[in-house]
Amino acid sequence: MQKEHKKNLWKSEINDIIRGACGGFLFGIPLLYTMEVWWIGSLAKPQLMMLAIALMFIGVFLLNQTEGFRKGRHKKQPYEAAIDTVEAIAIGLACSAFVLFLLQELTLDTPLKEALGKIIFESVPFTLGVALANQFLGDADTSNAQGQTAPQGNSATKKRRSDLDATFADLGATVIGATVIAFNIAPTDEVSMLAATVSPPWQLGIIATSLVISYGIVFQAGFSDQQKRRQQKGIFQRPSTETIISYLVSLLAAAMMLWFFQKLTVSDPWTMWLDHTLMLGLPATIGGAAGRLAI
Repeated sequence: MQKEHKKNLWKSEINDIIRGACGGFLFGIPLLYTMEVWWIGSLAKPQLMMLAIALMFIGVFLLNQTEGFRKGRHKKQPYEAAIDTVEAIAIGLACSAFVLFLLQELTLDTPLKEALGKIIFESVPFTLGVALANQFLGDADTSNAQGQTAPQGNSATKKRRSDLDATFADLGATVIGATVIAFNIAPTDEVSMLAATVSPPWQLGIIATSLVISYGIVFQAGFSDQQKRRQQKGIFQRPSTETIISYLVSLLAAAMMLWFFQKLTVSDPWTMWLDHTLMLGLPATIGGAAGRLAI
């Protein structure tokens, strides 16, 4: 009994961390592609870094008093909010450092002061996203979803049409979400700069990260009727299949945005199309996952 209780506590803790990290990615990914923030962070003095952390702590603490990233904690004692704030900042710092390292904006040769400045300044919106995880994509009332059953006696034709409708709705929501998040990144020079520095092994890392974050947002973080999401009808509606198909759709949307803004042209080599698309595909995939939650 005690062992089972401890197992449930660990499971709940891991899910809370995943929810917080996913909220951070949804909120903070555009700024991770902003070179001005890299420059400000790399030139920041220690006093400014400490001030950024202090202001971040105050803002996140106030947010954690009302909601935060944990399930089931609405009215919190100050010490609970303080603990959650420290954990939210830690999640923000860790995830920001990971993405900057993945994008090769941080390397093992980066001076410690420069690395800390970039991580801290990039983690500010990320940490706010952690604290806002439940507020902007909280779990809705699933009673209606669970109480609804498919109409009895439907014909095979109606079932196929229903599956197609659900599939097209998911694909459309993926495209819309990907466009909303990545459209303001696509015309910038950051995509080309980052694509020029990332080698094929790191591209594989970007692909894996995109898939894991997308799966976590939709099927693991507990956002917006997650149980209903798992029961959704459609052609590709197994979690793994849906994640892969949605990723491919997000990549297509990213490629079209890059072409629209003339960052890519038909005469460019396929390798250039690939590395630019994969680079923009990370924020596009995160947006596509958020779009699927909205339907």
